[in-house]
Amino acid sequence: MSTLPYGSWPSPITAALLVGDTVGLSQLWVDHDDLYWIESRPAEGGRNVIVRQRRGAIHDVLPAPYNARSRVHEYGGGAYTAADGVVYFAYDDDQRVYRLAPGAQPEAITPPGPLRYADFAVDRHRQRLLCVCEDHGTTPPTNTIVAIDLAGRGRPLTLIAGDDFYAAPRVSHDGRWLAWLSWNHPDMPWDAAALHLTELDGDGRPTAVRRIAGGAGESVFQPTFAPDDTLYFVSDKTGWWNLYRLRDGAAQLIAPMAAELGVPQWVFGQTTYACVSTDTIIAAANVRGEWRLIVIDTRAGTHTQLDVPYVDIAYVQACAGGVVFIGATPTAAPAVVRFDLARRRADTVRSAASVCLEPGFFSRARPLTFATSDGEQAHAFFYPPRNHDVDPPQDARPPLLVMSHGGPTAMSSAALNLKIQYWTSRGIAVLDVNYRGSTGFGRAYRERLYGAWGIADVDDCVHGARFLAQRGDVDGARCAIRGGSAGGFTTLCALTFHREFAVGASYYGVSDLEALARDTHKFEARYLDRLVGPYPAERERYRARSPIHAVERLARPMIFFQGLEDRVVPPDQSERMVAALRTRQVPVAYLTFAGEAHGFRRADTILRALEAELYFYGRLFGFAPADRLESVPIEHWPE
Repeated sequence: MSTLPYGSWPSPITAALLVGDTVGLSQLWVDHDDLYWIESRPAEGGRNVIVRQRRGAIHDVLPAPYNARSRVHEYGGGAYTAADGVVYFAYDDDQRVYRLAPGAQPEAITPPGPLRYADFAVDRHRQRLLCVCEDHGTTPPTNTIVAIDLAGRGRPLTLIAGDDFYAAPRVSHDGRWLAWLSWNHPDMPWDAAALHLTELDGDGRPTAVRRIAGGAGESVFQPTFAPDDTLYFVSDKTGWWNLYRLRDGAAQLIAPMAAELGVPQWVFGQTTYACVSTDTIIAAANVRGEWRLIVIDTRAGTHTQLDVPYVDIAYVQACAGGVVFIGATPTAAPAVVRFDLARRRADTVRSAASVCLEPGFFSRARPLTFATSDGEQAHAFFYPPRNHDVDPPQDARPPLLVMSHGGPTAMSSAALNLKIQYWTSRGIAVLDVNYRGSTGFGRAYRERLYGAWGIADVDDCVHGARFLAQRGDVDGARCAIRGGSAGGFTTLCALTFHREFAVGASYYGVSDLEALARDTHKFEARYLDRLVGPYPAERERYRARSPIHAVERLARPMIFFQGLEDRVVPPDQSERMVAALRTRQVPVAYLTFAGEAHGFRRADTILRALEAELYFYGRLFGFAPADRLESVPIEHWPE
């Protein structure tokens, strides 16, 4: 056992391991006895590959170079479906829909043009594909629900139009009913999303449309038809995303609980529950930031928690005898999991990580609730440094890295995250903050950020770091903060308007709220109305909250990472901040990546960014990482 300074511990959790031996898992789908999912592979340039398990054998369905990725709302999701062995997917290169039959090559079934498609559902009764369509031939783009002939005959037929946004078109098993979600500016789907239902006529066209639930002050999520065609959905009408069904023309609450069965609809195709029979639903319930698997008896209106180790559960789908989902534990990476309800047994189908590491390198999340500004409380997960090969020096305290997640409606998880273990196994403590505005704590907590973005979230990060320093868990003089996108904005605000942090890292972070309000895509065009205020009416508030207009107050070294193809937060946001720091001769490093958009996908990008960040902290905090790292040019820092 060696005694080494914090930050310099050797670790087998390398950046190369994170990108070379791990994949992203998402978008589960069950077609009869076949199980499908998408693997996002950094080693293949971030290509999204559709994978299938059939009779126990796992193989790729989507051949290279095809990449199953939708760009509707820019964030995509819901990029494919499968029916009777045939796969239908959105191809990233041209955003057309392709049909992939067994033994054949993909063939396009939509014409070329400015249209994008997502959130697919097969209408077997009419041999067509229902989906959301986004037309970029108009300004702003126009969103509708369309029907596409499965054989590619004719052009897509518009079924539903008139609202700003649509999601989750779902057809009943008997083909009689169509349900879907819609919302309009200035709402985001977690603010107000309405559930609609219509009967389809003989030609498959909608007849009289009626709103079932949702609207102002109520967000509806995941409409699903049960085997008997009862319509279920999730609504936060009570302040928590709970399960409802349509009964006698009215919404009926089932098994109320102080837990979240919904998630913010940043991407399409997310599912948190599945109807395994007419009377039984298996759901993932988020309780104060940790997910639990529950069984809901829809007749009795009761629920029972299942004994499984997973604290992060997503993409729940019904299968024979139970459900499949993507689950992660505090010590196991995300995996495709099959759960047998009768045997109460969970089996791993595919893990996101192909390597096994000693648990002695893993730091387990410790939930924290601490006092923050305005007499309120905030939540976080704390990870102390851990490495079973190293002892820390006596009477020393580790550096702290505070993580501010994106969204800002996202949620930090207690599940194993190798990107967190990368730091803790090297002797750097991590505080992963679920600041006010995060999901998992009810609608009221999520709405605490309304009008207070750049203030409440920042206060929570500051108070969390201060809490740990005062308790003696970390070195208060060596606190860093990092974040991407909205988390990058929180990071920049913390470093500009507070003095708690000595250094920071911004990944495609927002520095100018005005520029974000003026220059963003349709989906987020009015997002800031609630987070900050209507623009341009509240222009002065936008300027006061923007770090770019207060750069004279920023005296902390920073490193910036930016994709040059980013349309959500364009490179100009980072470049203007870097230029201002250069002018003031504040130590700064700036790394750009061609071909990367909002969120890095390529292995070489992820590896370079992570190692550069470690190098930067080592230089600024005075420790020597054990890794062999490529140097990073740090302007205005003595060599």
